[in-house]
Amino acid sequence: MNKPPPDADPPPEEAATSPTEALTPVEPPTLTPEQVEDLKTKAAKADENWDRLLRTMADFENFKKRAARERQEAIKFANESLLRKFIAVLDNFDMAVSAAKDVDSVESFKTGVGLIHQQFKNLLAEAGVEEIDATGKPFDPNWHEAVAQQETSELPEGQVLRQHRAGYKLRDRLIRPASVVVAKKPAN
Repeated sequence: MNKPPPDADPPPEEAATSPTEALTPVEPPTLTPEQVEDLKTKAAKADENWDRLLRTMADFENFKKRAARERQEAIKFANESLLRKFIAVLDNFDMAVSAAKDVDSVESFKTGVGLIHQQFKNLLAEAGVEEIDATGKPFDPNWHEAVAQQETSELPEGQVLRQHRAGYKLRDRLIRPASVVVAKKPAN
């Protein structure tokens, strides 16, 4: 039989089973004055870091609330500058309507309304809105809405014959598809 080395832990059955032996208090190690001072310094630094963490968390919460408020306000008033420009176009329409009462010539009225129309188109273009010109182009369901088909031998089948209503896109996003009539081969 093998004997355990003398410094090995005793097997479990040989361990102390007396409750008083298991609960005997262990005496804490004795600390030098330098170690006590070091622990006090570390505890003060830990308290300082904890306070700094709490202040930083509070500042971050305040920042999140302020950013949410500012985002809501930005959304609420995002179109303000664009609407100011629309109001300028509306002012021109108001002046044209007032002038139409006193106009002796229909041509000058047409010219004024044409200028306002161009001003409005320029405003839309400045805002990134682009008109979709579909006439004579191949039908594209991503940009066009077919409202009818018409037999014709003038254009190949699937080409846009006429555009009823202009389509518009904002940069690369479709706002409204162009309403078009699509050519189809005549029935023989």
